[in-house]
Amino acid sequence: MKKTLNFATDHELPPDILARDDLFEYLMHIDGQVFRAVATRQTLKVKFGQRYYFIKRHNGVGWLEIFKNWMSFKRPVVSARNEVVAIQALTDLNIPTTPYVADGVQGCVPANLRSFVMTEDLGDIVTLEDLALLWQTQPPRLQYKRALIRQVAEVAGRLHAHGIYHRDFYICHFCFKREEMAQVPPALYVLDLHRVEIHTPPSARMQIKDMAALYFSAMDVGLSRGDWLTFLKYYYSAWPHCDWRVERNSSVWQQVFARADKLYIKYQRKISNGVVM
Repeated sequence: MKKTLNFATDHELPPDILARDDLFEYLMHIDGQVFRAVATRQTLKVKFGQRYYFIKRHNGVGWLEIFKNWMSFKRPVVSARNEVVAIQALTDLNIPTTPYVADGVQGCVPANLRSFVMTEDLGDIVTLEDLALLWQTQPPRLQYKRALIRQVAEVAGRLHAHGIYHRDFYICHFCFKREEMAQVPPALYVLDLHRVEIHTPPSARMQIKDMAALYFSAMDVGLSRGDWLTFLKYYYSAWPHCDWRVERNSSVWQQVFARADKLYIKYQRKISNGVVM
């Protein structure tokens, strides 16, 4: 059965790990601290030598899941290669994300692929969702808040201007290292890229979905009109020939707000029904 393994040129994996004849199976079965597990995907933290890494493992999604995605006009994610391509795309744009270490794929049939991607552990991190909860009791300085908004806007703008869409674009997928929390602003990293899609030319439909998710997830932060205008100004700084003063009145943002409102209502309904989020 076809099998491929790839490694970053600057990785620091121990030689004894690399020398294993069964390296692919070893990485697909090694135990570690499980952070997330769903039917066909698992994310865990492992230690090799003195360094920590995350391994995200994918097992065959099956033809039914592939057909369900296509019938819903969604592109199915069948292997970890999608995340590998996304990491490289963000790296090419100088957008920090989890550093790539290695990946592997076994098989040829899309429904039955087994694969993994390994990334470096960023260490002790704070997500913007964590920060938003903190701000409910400890409001931030305006300078700090606006600096973070500017950085999120610049990241989102660069991604979308290049046709890159996260598809899980919530504030919980932005983080910074806790040791940098006092910096104005701390350097942001974008997490969880396994569903990323890249479109040429850029897609307004995907842009609306991403921005609605981002706005929905920030609704309880307490954003002011000034915060919103700051976001727009820096979001469009990556778009050639776009004036944010004009674009702010476009139908795109009307659709973003409408979609975000629906997401928020759905979210509140789940909370009131006792569904844990």
